Amino acid sequence: MINYAPLRALLARQKRPMQELRDKLSIGTNTISKMNNDSGYVSLEVIDRICNYLDCRIEDVLEHVKDK
Repeated sequence: MINYAPLRALLARQKRPMQELRDKLSIGTNTISKMNNDSGYVSLEVIDRICNYLDCRIEDVLEHVKDK
């Protein structure tokens, strides 16, 4: 399973709302919802745009959690 907790933590440390990513990067509301709720996969294109915008590594955005 893919978990977006690292992204949420990074945004919290930088005092940035998830809404900023939606507005600045034109990310759809469904994609933002998936990242907020760890409820689905997000395209690598979106992950790449987030990494470029936040100047971070992919592991700062997501992590893999082994299925139970």
